[in-house]
Amino acid sequence: MEAPPDFQLGLGQTLAALGFTFYTGRMFPAEYRNAVIVALHGSWNRSTPSGYRVMVARTNGRRVRSYEPLVDGFLAGANAATGGRAAGAAAIGRPADVMQLPDGSILISDDSGNRIYRVSYTRQ
Repeated sequence: MEAPPDFQLGLGQTLAALGFTFYTGRMFPAEYRNAVIVALHGSWNRSTPSGYRVMVARTNGRRVRSYEPLVDGFLAGANAATGGRAAGAAAIGRPADVMQLPDGSILISDDSGNRIYRVSYTRQ
């Protein structure tokens, strides 16, 4: 039996990367294929909150070479200045997991707002 790869996202501590998926769909542009889509639930114990978003991590083999936000704004405006446990209470959402649908769109579960978001891409 082969050992699992030594794969690390390197997102830092207390972001709570609860769920992720490797994107294999064809709805989003080609540069998203095989990228890691990560739900960052958000910190609860930092003076400056972090997380509260869905990120795309692009890899080359076992190392992450870049990150970019896919969905942001779960901790927006005045909420972003709130630290500690109050940040989680003030957030309008906390991404918990991501899942790819057969059509290539992405579902994001939000366990704070009790919602599921569907993210799709349309070429213009």
